[in-house]
Amino acid sequence: MSIKVEVKSNESLEAALRRFKRQCNYGGIFRLAKASTWHEKRSDKRRRERRERMRTILKAARRARIRVRRG
Repeated sequence: MSIKVEVKSNESLEAALRRFKRQCNYGGIFRLAKASTWHEKRSDKRRRERRERMRTILKAARRARIRVRRG
C-alpha cells in the first residue's frame, strides 16, 4: 500500500504533512507498524479483534439509529 500526497500550490508543507499523517492513520499503517513491533499472544489477539468488531458493530448501530431519526 502506498500513500501519495501532492502538495498543492497554495498549501504549506505542514498542512500536507497533516494530510499525509491522516491518510496513514485511516489506512491503518500506524496500527500495522505498531502490531509488528512485538509478539502478541493468540488469546490477546482474539480479545483485541473481538473488541474491535464490537466497536464497529456498535458504531454501525448508532449510525442506523441516527438515520432512522432523520428519515
